[in-house]
Amino acid sequence: MHPLLTLIIAFVLLEFAVSSVLSWLNGKWMTHPIPAVLEGLYDEEKYQKQQAYMRANARVGWIERGVALAITLAVLIPGLLGWLDTLTTQWTHSLLLQLLIFFAIYMAVSTIVSIPFSYYDTFVIEQKFGFNKTTKTTFWLDTLKSFLLTLVLGSVMLGVIFILYSYLGKSFWIWATIVCAAFIIFFSLFYSNLIVPLFNKQKPLEQGALRTAIEDAAHKMGFSIKNIYVINGSKHSTKANAYFTGFGMKKRVVLYDTLIEQLTTEEIVAVLAHELGHNKHHDTLKTMTMSIVMVAVNLFVFSLLADNPELSHALGGDREHSFALSLVAFSLLFSPIDLILDPLINAVSRRCEYAADAFAKRYGHGDHLIAGLKKLSANTLSNLTPHPAVVWMDYSHPTLAQRITALINA
Repeated sequence: MHPLLTLIIAFVLLEFAVSSVLSWLNGKWMTHPIPAVLEGLYDEEKYQKQQAYMRANARVGWIERGVALAITLAVLIPGLLGWLDTLTTQWTHSLLLQLLIFFAIYMAVSTIVSIPFSYYDTFVIEQKFGFNKTTKTTFWLDTLKSFLLTLVLGSVMLGVIFILYSYLGKSFWIWATIVCAAFIIFFSLFYSNLIVPLFNKQKPLEQGALRTAIEDAAHKMGFSIKNIYVINGSKHSTKANAYFTGFGMKKRVVLYDTLIEQLTTEEIVAVLAHELGHNKHHDTLKTMTMSIVMVAVNLFVFSLLADNPELSHALGGDREHSFALSLVAFSLLFSPIDLILDPLINAVSRRCEYAADAFAKRYGHGDHLIAGLKKLSANTLSNLTPHPAVVWMDYSHPTLAQRITALINA
């Protein structure tokens, strides 16, 4: 076995071990006493339902990780990726087309593997616990649209990066970073206009008591909001959400129709005050900047290794160099870095959430925000006692107990 392949497999096993340990810890912590600030959120019947929901998701998670590991090893050890790379050379002499065909097949296989788990989650688990509103037709259409959207956008990005690499050599990472940054900024501005309508309908929030309350509260906080939209989240699930997207003239507040159904006007305004807190603190720009920096670091490190033939050979490639195999090998070798960086990024995100909550409280929405958060958590059967290690590694938001405690003490 190629030494680099041995290292890659070791990293794959490490990632599997870490995620499995975290899942096991979370399972052991499920019956931990509910924090005092959350007492009464679930009655006994609903608490048992919540525990059953968590166990069902945990079981499927174990199976999905095991299947993913088995398939990954079955692909890596015999060198099937190298075989696929060689196969693309028989279909076309264009290096660019070889790369895009490899990418399309790689993505198609990944999608096919994930579909059974997504289907089971939607039509068995979510259906059983009363969350699912998706029809089978919608499920398959959304799956197809997601695949095609990812294929098109991924092919464009990958194609541009490869062309830059072909002409610029190792310095390609600089211009590739600029191109990726432009994509990130573009989709941050136009995601709600271009991508969301492919899956959901949006319409402006009608004039009435809710819109007036939101506009009045925003005005008191120093904001002028005109773009307030309602999205038909109930097409897919009973779960509720709200978010703030874009910046500058493209700022938009989006409310799920399920949020409007489940919360009072005051609670909705409080949730929006939290989102406006993110805007006030420029969290969208911070997140975007962080993403661009991460892309730049990845591209820079990859530029140092892209020409190394050992990356291709490790995955079974039989030609001197394959950009596709080098990219896959690099992503697998770089995965342990994500285990280090993800908790740091999540820690920054949780600080932003605390700050946005404090902003809402500063303008008198603290109690209603607490009430709204409790309702949303209860309605989604949220885990009230996640293991601290899981929170540290995976949570981009503080736990409900942490948020409420911070709001009370702010």
